[in-house]
Amino acid sequence: MIDDGTGLFTIGELARTTGLTVRTIRYWSDEGLLPPVTRSTGGYRLYDAAAVARLELIRTLRELGLGLEDVHKVLAGETTVAQVAAAHVAALDTQIRSLKVTRAVLSSVARRGSTAEEMRLMNRLARLSAAERNRIVEDFMAEVFDGIDTADPDIRTRLRFASADLPDDPTPEQVDAWVELAELIQDPEFRATMRRAVEFNAVDRGPDIPPGTSLWFMSRLVQLAGEALRAGTAPEAPEVDEVLRSMLGDADLDEVLERLEAASTARLARYRELSAVVKGLEPQSAYAEEFSWVVAALRARTGG
Repeated sequence: MIDDGTGLFTIGELARTTGLTVRTIRYWSDEGLLPPVTRSTGGYRLYDAAAVARLELIRTLRELGLGLEDVHKVLAGETTVAQVAAAHVAALDTQIRSLKVTRAVLSSVARRGSTAEEMRLMNRLARLSAAERNRIVEDFMAEVFDGIDTADPDIRTRLRFASADLPDDPTPEQVDAWVELAELIQDPEFRATMRRAVEFNAVDRGPDIPPGTSLWFMSRLVQLAGEALRAGTAPEAPEVDEVLRSMLGDADLDEVLERLEAASTARLARYRELSAVVKGLEPQSAYAEEFSWVVAALRARTGG
C-alpha cells in the first residue's frame, strides 16, 4: 500500500501481496481483467483493496484452465462460475478423450514400427469425431441395405452393432482394429460383398418369416458340419446326402452353395474379427472349417 493515506496499491505492491509477478498483473490489467481505479501523478496504475480479491479469483480461474474471455465474463457478471465450470468440464472431457486416442495411436505406431504415412492415416481416422465415425457407419449401412426391405431385421441390427465405435479410452489394438475396420467398410468392393450377402439373406423372405431364421440356420449348419468333421466324414461321402437333407430339406443346392460362398468370404470374417476387437470382445470363431466342409459337400453334388 502506498504511503499517501489513500489505501491504494501499485502493481509492484500487488505483486508482493499476492505472490504474482508484476508482468502477469500488468498483462491481466492490459486485458481489462483488472482495471486500475486511478493513476498516480507519475502515471502509475493504482488499485484498491478489492483488487487483491479480484486477482485471487482471476488466478484461480486461470489455473483451472479458463481462457481470458471466460474469465472476463465471470468478472463482468455475464455468466456464473458454475456455468463456466460446467462448460469447461465438457471441453476438458473432449480434450481427455482426444489425448487418450492420441496416446493409443502413438503406442500403436511405436509397437508396429509404422511409417510416417501409416501414422498419418491412423491418426486421421482414429481422431475422427464420434459423429464423423457414426457417419461412416451410417453410409455403409445405407449402401448395403438400400432398397432391401425384406432383409432379416436381426441381420441389420447385428451389422450396425458390429460396426462398433472407437471407445473413449482405446487400447493400441483397438485403434489398429478401428482404422482397418473404417477402411474396410468404406471400400466399394467390400460394400458390394456385404450387400450381396444381405441380398441372399433377403431372397424369398416375407413378413411370415420369423426374425433370426438366418442366424438359426447358420448355427444349425455349423453344428451338423462340426459333427461330420469330428466323425471324419469326407464331404463327398454318400452318407453326407442325409446330413445335407437334414440341414437343407428340398432347397436348391446350387442356390444354397451360392449363398454360403457369399456369406463366408475371408473379408467378411475379418470384418467380424475387427468388430470384436474394437468392442473389447474375444473374436468369435468364423467356423471356417465347418463352412468349408459344407461348401465342399455342396460342390461335390452340384459340380460347382
